[in-house]
Amino acid sequence: MDSILIIIAVSLALASVINIVLAKFSISHIVGYIITGTLVSSYFDFNGSSNLHSLDLIGEFGIVFLMFTIGLEMSFAKLGKMKELIFFNGFVQLTGSAIVIFILAFYAFNIDAISSLIVALSFSLSSTAIVLPYLKKSKDIVTPYGKKTVAILVFQDIAVIPILLLMSFLSNNELSLTDVLLKTILYASIIIIFMFTIGKKIISWLLHFSSNARMEELFLSSVFTIVLGASLIAHELGFTYSLGAFIAGMIIAETKFHIKVESDIASYKDLLLGAFFFSIGTKIDVLYFISNLHWVLGILMLVMFIKAIIVYLLMRAKSNKSESIKSAIALCQVGEFSFAIFALALNQNILSENIASFLILITVLSMILTPFMVGNIYKLAALFVVEFFEADKINTVNVNNHTIVCGFAILGRIVAKELSNKGVSFLIISDNLQHVLLARKRGYDAYFGHLDKQPVLESLKVEQTSSIIITVNTLKNKQIICQAVLDYYPDANLIVKVNTLEEKAAMSDIKINSFVHAQHETAMLLVKQSMSGTGVP
Repeated sequence: MDSILIIIAVSLALASVINIVLAKFSISHIVGYIITGTLVSSYFDFNGSSNLHSLDLIGEFGIVFLMFTIGLEMSFAKLGKMKELIFFNGFVQLTGSAIVIFILAFYAFNIDAISSLIVALSFSLSSTAIVLPYLKKSKDIVTPYGKKTVAILVFQDIAVIPILLLMSFLSNNELSLTDVLLKTILYASIIIIFMFTIGKKIISWLLHFSSNARMEELFLSSVFTIVLGASLIAHELGFTYSLGAFIAGMIIAETKFHIKVESDIASYKDLLLGAFFFSIGTKIDVLYFISNLHWVLGILMLVMFIKAIIVYLLMRAKSNKSESIKSAIALCQVGEFSFAIFALALNQNILSENIASFLILITVLSMILTPFMVGNIYKLAALFVVEFFEADKINTVNVNNHTIVCGFAILGRIVAKELSNKGVSFLIISDNLQHVLLARKRGYDAYFGHLDKQPVLESLKVEQTSSIIITVNTLKNKQIICQAVLDYYPDANLIVKVNTLEEKAAMSDIKINSFVHAQHETAMLLVKQSMSGTGVP
């Protein structure tokens, strides 16, 4: 049973089954990969094995591609606009957290100075791999708290480079600080100059050539060549793989190909990130974890509390209470780059194996808890502050004989515009905060919530509506919403957009007044327009 193919097959099958089960409970797939790694590691006896270097390397390239996608969004123009958020907020958060954690580790837990410094710097970092995908998926990345959170994450990712260099300095007693700084500045200058001169021309030529060839596999291979090439160059000069990928992403961000590049590598990045979290799971000693769970959980809570307070105070200077709390929740965990710091410190004998194992468990637990925290960030924030955009808590509206538009994607926006032009009284309900903000910016009455919840139905006076227009996309959401509305008010005038006849048939048992078939209506308009140009009545 020691065949690597058997291990891979078992891992993939187990990860699929676990993630299918977790998806039923809306639990992040990240947790599934970590659990898979732990189970497979325990069964095949990976713990303490020296044969995991290849797995760790594959996992590390998940972080490389993540940093590459961050670079794609960090053009020089955007960096210039966000320089205060990135460099000031990021520096204050990192140094403030590191100082407080160092003092606690050194004085309260009696850890030696070098180990305390490693603990402080690693625990000051947050999880880009978990928080950034959530911000993108939820569209919170464009909110004030999202922008400030991303800025601090970017600074932390950049700060990993000097932190790892510091590890090298601490392990080399023969090398002076001056030599380390000079070597770092020299090599950093070389890689930056090369990447933004010769490298930029090579990247532009590769993307242009492969795009003109109109071969998707050629374009994708060019992107992989750029990412891996830039990463290897950075690594050879003593930096992390991630730095080269980040710079390559920034270069491509200035070209017209950045959107296509990001979409093409999305699935590969997710797969590699899955390998990264799987490799984290292999590092967990279950028995040791269970026997020390109270210590692991207690110290993690202490670290998260310290970081949350520092981030909150930092954000509160220029943000409202709600934004500050959400930023604190999003950044209070311990991040994935901590594993790289622990591994380097352990390999260079500047951190004892017992301390390193304990720190890894704290970081693993943090990454298991983080998806639950960021996935419920609005609910958690609502425990501390009541905000306008608190889902499903809507003040009763003072209208009647009105229309409710459910959803504010492209179709919902067009519907709202037409209703507004015709002078119809209407309001908008959406479970997408960005859509609600956009609707309010356009002057509409919009509310953040779920139309299948009774408090929302009551607050929006569904029983006094003239009609309810459902513009959401997924069949499941349409069924849930329509059934909830009719259970509350059986005479509701529901108008639902459907995409296929099969979708209409699936909803036939629900008492819906009108279906609008998107494809059929579009075809009718196309025929009408074509006939109007020929004079045919």
